[in-house]
Amino acid sequence: MVHDAHRHIGVLPAYPFYGGPSVNPDTTARATVKQLIADLDTEGTERALVIPNYGVPDPAIAFSFNELALEAAQSDDRIRAGLWVSPRPEDAQRTEAALQLAGEPGVKALKLSFLLGGRPTDPACRPQLDRIFAEAARHGLVVHVHTSPGAASDIDEVGHLVDWYADQVPVHLVHFGGGMSGHIKLAGSRFFDWITAGKRVYTDLSWAIGFTPRWLAQEIERRGIGHDRVLFASDQPWGDFTGEYARLAEATGGGELGDLVFRATFAALYD
Repeated sequence: MVHDAHRHIGVLPAYPFYGGPSVNPDTTARATVKQLIADLDTEGTERALVIPNYGVPDPAIAFSFNELALEAAQSDDRIRAGLWVSPRPEDAQRTEAALQLAGEPGVKALKLSFLLGGRPTDPACRPQLDRIFAEAARHGLVVHVHTSPGAASDIDEVGHLVDWYADQVPVHLVHFGGGMSGHIKLAGSRFFDWITAGKRVYTDLSWAIGFTPRWLAQEIERRGIGHDRVLFASDQPWGDFTGEYARLAEATGGGELGDLVFRATFAALYD
């Protein structure tokens, strides 16, 4: 039985990504709570944090799935909801509507991504960031932030959110930097430096390049910190539950670290 700290709900429309034909790459996306629960049963997933699906460059679609994530959390005690919010000033009204749901039963996180626009260091985004993190602090929520190499999701950009807000609010860095540069910066020192400084920083290893889970586990053991800051995440439908589980289980082994990664840290953060 595992706890999944990051997966999605909602079916996106086909889109011509990267100038190609319109496609639906997220082939296991789920449109209903019933379908989601069937997946949890098949996998043996005991707890899950469910977040609106996104990727098509229209923020309105991601916002539209907030009610579905909330429905999932209020339909089954195994499920917790993460709500889509945005730091872009253009999305302020929709973000405010999402934040009105932040105190609802089952809501445990707010999800930010700069893939659909904005940048942590853009002064125009700072008022909305302050508002989002203030509401997260008020309701005891975790803020999930997408990380990937380059552009506004690079760890050098996203890391500012840890510096500014993670004294008061848990910040979950999704994908552990998302690529070679982010992995090396984080596992090489920055992730542990933040922990040592008292920052409430967490991460998952979905999408991580092959060497990373094993190296991070070795660094945790060598440094003696970070055991309770890493969570398993499938990132379904963009990730693959079977593959993500297998490589993280191999890296963490069957001892205390594995129990924390697959169960106990999620329970401490969301239960």
